[in-house]
Amino acid sequence: MDGKFRPATTRVAAVAGASLIAAAGWLLLAGNIAGPELAPELARASRAALRIPTGSPQLVAARPLPEMAEVADGQMDGMLCQWLPASAAMSAPWQAQGGAGSAAKDASGNLDRLPLRVIRDTYPTYSAIALDTNSNELYMQDENLYGYKVFNRLDNTPPNAAFTEPKRMVSGVETRMEYNCGLYVDPMTGDVYSVNNDTLNTMSVFPRNAEGNVKPMRALTTPHGTWGIAVDEADQELFMTVEHDNSVVVFRKMAEGDEKPMRELKGDKTLLADPHGIALDTKNNLLYVSNHGNTKTDGVVGSGRFYPPSITVYPLKATGEVAPLRVIQGPKTQLNWPAAMSMDSERGELYVANDAGDSLLVFRASDNGDVAPIRVVKGPRTGIKNPTGVFVDLKNQEVWLSNMGNHRATVYSLTANGNAAPLRTIRSAPEDKMAQAIGNPGAVGYDTKREEILVPN
Repeated sequence: MDGKFRPATTRVAAVAGASLIAAAGWLLLAGNIAGPELAPELARASRAALRIPTGSPQLVAARPLPEMAEVADGQMDGMLCQWLPASAAMSAPWQAQGGAGSAAKDASGNLDRLPLRVIRDTYPTYSAIALDTNSNELYMQDENLYGYKVFNRLDNTPPNAAFTEPKRMVSGVETRMEYNCGLYVDPMTGDVYSVNNDTLNTMSVFPRNAEGNVKPMRALTTPHGTWGIAVDEADQELFMTVEHDNSVVVFRKMAEGDEKPMRELKGDKTLLADPHGIALDTKNNLLYVSNHGNTKTDGVVGSGRFYPPSITVYPLKATGEVAPLRVIQGPKTQLNWPAAMSMDSERGELYVANDAGDSLLVFRASDNGDVAPIRVVKGPRTGIKNPTGVFVDLKNQEVWLSNMGNHRATVYSLTANGNAAPLRTIRSAPEDKMAQAIGNPGAVGYDTKREEILVPN
């Protein structure tokens, strides 16, 4: 799935008429454009990217973000937006020394050719959010720049400020975070659990005060395509959704290495269909899963099918092919790529970050069928744009959203409804900078008539 973990769609980015050199797989695209004058600097990086044929996509040229931030935007602090390679094996391009800008072939016949332009979003995009109520620190999962950033709960970015500086950051090759989407902060210890969705099948766990390019204190090998995370603290069980397998896997909370799941919820009867968000109601022993709607029969070629988005509800200890107890689904629900969820067990209310609907939906925990939400936070005053993370703060009676569409987190009263302005906003880019819609492209094409780059995202 893409950087926002949506079903494949076509994004269009306009360009000004030059030829496009495309490489499937690791071509890095998104928001800001740097022109041909960057060629000398890019040469150093591209020479190290030459590789022997592998039969799979390869990185051909790259450039460290701190320099690009200066050239492409002129406003961004390179320290805030330090970009990291896609894996430890991809670190060589950033360490390249010397090299020339002219196109040349190495012994294997690979071309050392610089890109004419580099297109990339240089700002953080926040896929998930969690609050440590003991330290009053807000954790924001930065999927675009591979890491997480920590802010104070009461931070509030002034309208004329470029962004709010985080108090600390965790990012770098040692962290084993890439396309990191799921986030959980232990309410007792403050340990931070970060789930990767795409290029690394890993969940990394860090202590509360971790900072910089540090190794996790433990790491767990996860199924490919994990997304959401929730923890049953009473039973010390860790739940994760798996997009590609249409499943929910349950591990020991302290699992690490190659330890296998304790149980798995999976199969056609479950109605799991590209599951994303997950929430637990331990008071009533229930498990809630949000589904985008695309699914297939495991191992059956050509069995793919699409359903309306939904929230499916199961017994907390469900395992195997178990049908849901209830299904929230239908046009009245307003569900549109429902992402993370957070449960208010005291009021019996379920909060849903409704990504493609640019909204926060609140349902009764007992809802079933095609039902309207009891509250909807949506509109131009809300500051909501493509929310994928949500956290209910019962201690302070607030609800937080991380918005992948505009580089910011917004917070509201728990009872907010309608076109409500946020109580506070933490922004990590200038006010007028919207996040670019290119997250994890698999290939690109060029429309010569319209002079547009086409990116399946």
